[in-house]
Amino acid sequence: MRRTIAVIGGGAAGLMAAGFAAEEAGPGVEVHLFESTPDGGRKILISGGGRCNVLPGVARYDDYVTDSSRNSLKRILRGWPLDEQVDFFTHELGIALKVEPETGKRFPVSNKARDVRDALVERARRAGVVSHFSCRVTGVRPAAATSRSDVAAALSEAAGRWIVEFADRAAFEADRVIVATGGLSVPKTGSEGAGLRWAEALGHTVRTPYPALTPLTSNPHDWSDLAGVSLEVTLRAPGARPAFSAHGGFLVTHRGFSGPTVLNASHLAIRSRDEASPPRLEVQWSDWDRAQWDHELVAAGSGSVGGMVGSRLPQRLARRLVEESGVPWDRSLARLTRTERAQLATRLGAWPLPWNGDEGYHKAEVTGGGVALEEVDPLTLESRVRPGLHLCGEVLDAFGPIGGHNFVWAWATGRGAGQGAARALRSDG
Repeated sequence: MRRTIAVIGGGAAGLMAAGFAAEEAGPGVEVHLFESTPDGGRKILISGGGRCNVLPGVARYDDYVTDSSRNSLKRILRGWPLDEQVDFFTHELGIALKVEPETGKRFPVSNKARDVRDALVERARRAGVVSHFSCRVTGVRPAAATSRSDVAAALSEAAGRWIVEFADRAAFEADRVIVATGGLSVPKTGSEGAGLRWAEALGHTVRTPYPALTPLTSNPHDWSDLAGVSLEVTLRAPGARPAFSAHGGFLVTHRGFSGPTVLNASHLAIRSRDEASPPRLEVQWSDWDRAQWDHELVAAGSGSVGGMVGSRLPQRLARRLVEESGVPWDRSLARLTRTERAQLATRLGAWPLPWNGDEGYHKAEVTGGGVALEEVDPLTLESRVRPGLHLCGEVLDAFGPIGGHNFVWAWATGRGAGQGAARALRSDG
């Protein structure tokens, strides 16, 4: 009987898993990749505006978000450290990388995301992976279950073969299955949450999914006339536990607010909707916080409010913030009352972000929630609930901040799952 590994999903994690599974398994084992899109790696292609932010400059493991065990999270990430991932892309894939000075992000020197996707597809092909594109998987079940209704009964049995079911072709039987189907974010790339449903049906705990790293909206949007204003800010959520703070780009859009700081904080807003006291998001518009603005407005002595604020912020933004504070633009600094100064300092150093919605999954970079990390082995990504099943990528309960950290997660978990499935198959005899 032939020995087979089925990889379901040809995105970042799936392509990595398939390549490593084929290399590790060696002759005598077939690795089949099933992908619903015609070419795979669709999120790779749109990453970084088509340039692909392959990796971050620095690993920030503490900034990943999960409702699962943080110890499991760190063990998974440390299974393939950032410096080793950089070496893989530059030497094994032959993709020269550059660090963008302004952000610290790593991009291919070519600035072409397609180079990254194509290199991963070609590596899988060279390793012997049999790829099936435009192929929609409809279900995964243990071979011991003769139908979907028998899955629960089959869970109590030892690891055995698996059945992969399709919409328009005969079922496929495999010894090991790797689920790399992604979450629910950017559905146009082929992500529609199937892997989450399969994992739950197979007995896994699935933390409630939600859109993460997505723009926030405001309705009515009183700042829509400022759409396009962009600058570096510090965004805080002082009511959150633990407290949240992020520094980086901020963008006013026609519907609300975006940019790395907003995207990185969006999960706090989205998950707080049902809370009695959701965390307040505050924007510090420059390197001066509220206390320093209060001090500097006194220390300046001469000049006007508009002159001072306009010298530190974009003019349109400066005028709007001064207007909202209720202080005249041409008011002399020497004539500011204590109340006016406090109102102005608050607007400039701790402006309350007026969000009341979000752009949802269609613009979310990733999906929050997913399969509980405690239920997979941190080295092999094999299910502790159902042996023979491996899970990787966005289907797991973790995501990182903007800047290549979610590719770190995809690469690390994909490699772990691929190698884990192949080594287990070898040890099975």
